[in-house]
Amino acid sequence: MTRFEVRFTEEAQADLLRLFDFLLKHDLQMALRARQTLEDSFKLLEQFPFSCRKAAQGAHGPRLRELIISFGASGYVALFEIDNATTVTVLALRHQREEDFH
Repeated sequence: MTRFEVRFTEEAQADLLRLFDFLLKHDLQMALRARQTLEDSFKLLEQFPFSCRKAAQGAHGPRLRELIISFGASGYVALFEIDNATTVTVLALRHQREEDFH
């Protein structure tokens, strides 16, 4: 079975910090649970990135996709691109209640 390397752009790394910092200001335990949930969810991309939905109903091609990450009553959305047969790049993350990616 092919395993994909999961990389993060600088923007995606900044999004992770922003989301974690927001929760950290309110509830340390919730922030730690969210971090673990995100880490676990990214493991899916190592094996099954094509199982995630196409971003913008496929308007940008079949390789740009979104990973829906459930957490509590809502969750997060990770925008990523399948670069080639071995690499996936996470481009951005947002909370599901945010309007769109930055």
